[in-house]
Amino acid sequence: MTLLRRTFIAAAVALIATHAAAHHGWRWTDGGQFELTGVVTHAQLGNPHGVLTIEANGEIWAVEVGQPWRNERAGLTDNMLSVGTEMTVIGERHADPNELRMKAEAVVIDGETYPLYPERL
Repeated sequence: MTLLRRTFIAAAVALIATHAAAHHGWRWTDGGQFELTGVVTHAQLGNPHGVLTIEANGEIWAVEVGQPWRNERAGLTDNMLSVGTEMTVIGERHADPNELRMKAEAVVIDGETYPLYPERL
């Protein structure tokens, strides 16, 4: 293996590890309570958790929802988290206010609340 290839692989692994450590768990959030209302424009559901792209007030937000089992336990189906769904998400936003990312603790659709992390509400 060439030095250039080894360097590239090492850089790629470091980037992936940094990204994973930066957003999994709650350490990257601000610890406060935040509410966002908007419309889902893209949904990537599955493990390790789902990520919704939500347009709200002219901004595009990335919103982490639960793992498939957590969504199901809360009563959410993939169809409920699909493109075009209007929802309010309650949770914690990124600690950097310029980063339009949040982690959902609960999702509200048509007035019904679906608690993903009931112990955090």
